[in-house]
Amino acid sequence: MVKLTLPDKSIREFPDAVTGLALAEDISKSLAKKVVLIDVDGELWDLTRPIEKDATVRLVTRDEPEGVEVIRHDTAHVLAEAVQELFPGTQVTIGPNIENGFFYDFAREEPFSTDDFEKIEKRMAEIVDRDEAITREVWDRNEAIEHFKSIGEAYKAEIISDLPESDEITVYRQGDWKDLCRGPHLPSTGRVGKAFKLTKLAGAYWRGDSNNAQLQRIYGTAWANEKDLKRHLTMLEEAEKRDHRKLGREMNLFHFQEEGPGSIFWHPHGWRMFQTLIDYMRDQQTKAGYQEINTPDVMDKSLWEKSGHWEKFGENMYTSVTPDDRTFCLKPMNCPGHVQVFKHGLRSYRELPLKFAEFGKCHRYEPSGALHGMMRVRHFTQDDAHIFCTDEQITDECVTVTNLILSIYRDFGFEDVRLKFSDRPEKRVGSDEVWDKAEASLRTAIEATGLEYELNEGEGAFYGPKIEFVLRDAIGRDWQCGTVQLDFNLPGRLGSFYIGEDGDKHVPVMIHRALFGSLERFLGILIEHHAGRFPLWLAPLQCVVATITSDADGYGREVVEVLKRHGLNVDSDFRNEKINYKVREHSLAKVPALLVVGQREEEERTVAIRRLGSKAQTILPLEEAARLLAEEALPPHAKVATAAAAE
Repeated sequence: MVKLTLPDKSIREFPDAVTGLALAEDISKSLAKKVVLIDVDGELWDLTRPIEKDATVRLVTRDEPEGVEVIRHDTAHVLAEAVQELFPGTQVTIGPNIENGFFYDFAREEPFSTDDFEKIEKRMAEIVDRDEAITREVWDRNEAIEHFKSIGEAYKAEIISDLPESDEITVYRQGDWKDLCRGPHLPSTGRVGKAFKLTKLAGAYWRGDSNNAQLQRIYGTAWANEKDLKRHLTMLEEAEKRDHRKLGREMNLFHFQEEGPGSIFWHPHGWRMFQTLIDYMRDQQTKAGYQEINTPDVMDKSLWEKSGHWEKFGENMYTSVTPDDRTFCLKPMNCPGHVQVFKHGLRSYRELPLKFAEFGKCHRYEPSGALHGMMRVRHFTQDDAHIFCTDEQITDECVTVTNLILSIYRDFGFEDVRLKFSDRPEKRVGSDEVWDKAEASLRTAIEATGLEYELNEGEGAFYGPKIEFVLRDAIGRDWQCGTVQLDFNLPGRLGSFYIGEDGDKHVPVMIHRALFGSLERFLGILIEHHAGRFPLWLAPLQCVVATITSDADGYGREVVEVLKRHGLNVDSDFRNEKINYKVREHSLAKVPALLVVGQREEEERTVAIRRLGSKAQTILPLEEAARLLAEEALPPHAKVATAAAAE
């Protein structure tokens, strides 16, 4: 007798071993059509795998997160089967599911082309229609190695050889095709459905090592139904339009070039935006009690060895050996430098919490293939800060920082923000006792905010747990930006202390805090979130004055001066071009306000204002237009200050 306990605590009894599919059919025929996996005592199983003893179970349907994940995994297998049928001699390597989709890496001498996608997708649909049964088989390790070698699948044989001896070797068969895989999988290819699409090609090294063979990676996306697929493809189309690299060119903000991989060449308008972010954050930090400091970009390797960065992060650090045989490192983080400032002089508990902030330039080596515009760079600026405090101050400080971060995101148009709690990673410094204390303290702090959060297991920093702030943008994508990290390790490693009320030395707690995170990345996210259509206070170029005919050039110059006098970033366009051409050009450059002037406007001392995205225009007296635009261009924190002063 096998007793299965369902989530509602009801129990189903069966005389012998039973599969998840049989359980679903016993409950409801309609449920049996929707279910894709079964959770057995916390482990996901195939629906066809027999449950031989009493267990707590949960049936997973195709529209649940775990269901969508297995659909994507199985779609990768269907892709691999289709490729090997269409292109004999192609070797398969690995094919995991990833966020929003999957990929599969293939070893093939001839290159694939996106022109092949239609043919591959058609064959994938045929495999789905075949409704091939997917079955799990346990193989002997040596037999599995020899089998895959015999059919020319050297990569699969290598994977098996490298698996721990204790691992069970499982092979999944669908029709005549098979693949080494841990599973779980759907009962048949028919259950995959046809809500999939191949999206792009890329190169990939076997096992991510540039010394190994170059493979070809085919990416795809897969969903529970056609509606979700269509929504995702629409989002991808919109994302392509919003790509910050494309808009950066159109708006003349920045560029990249091979001589500085992973670094940004800022143009005047882009650098103005960058400075706007710094000015905004500097004002917010000053009001919140932070003191701004600056620490060296290059420091001796010995400091990074003491801090633990060299051991845990050394492969990502840039180094230089000087003629006197000293090794220096470009800083990948600001924290060790901030500890040096804290240590300079005797500190008292009365000074705590002590808050140091820095717009620090950091340098980290990222693999060339990982670089992506402003989103993944090698040289970046952190709006970094460190709060040195006592144990008793942790909760209040973390709550205060969290509220500050959320208010800042609202100012930039982000209302949907998710929190994640990341605990100890596998590679870390410090004892388990210290980590227990740090995690308990930070969990207390995040719970004190009253906000919902999710566990991001094993993703903490190597020196302490952290809270991550994830922004959801205008088209539904998530971006991890700000962090609050609790550190009981680094201050002690670097010999910092304060004199407590008891007259003894105490090691301070260090809260690492970044609000934007990387300013470069945050600006890239902003560009895509707003699709380049920034609010006036954030726009790199706020206004352009354009003349209809050259007769109005003199008045146009006067308008420019009036706008500048009101503190606006303004440019002029007095070219001998038709006004419609000028309007189109400045619309493409995402200029928020175009002020058009001609002879009539000069006579009446007015301007015709055309807003980005609108065909209508508003006629206003020059001084009134300048005043209204200047008020609109005030950043949020300045508007608050102005309103407070008015009261």
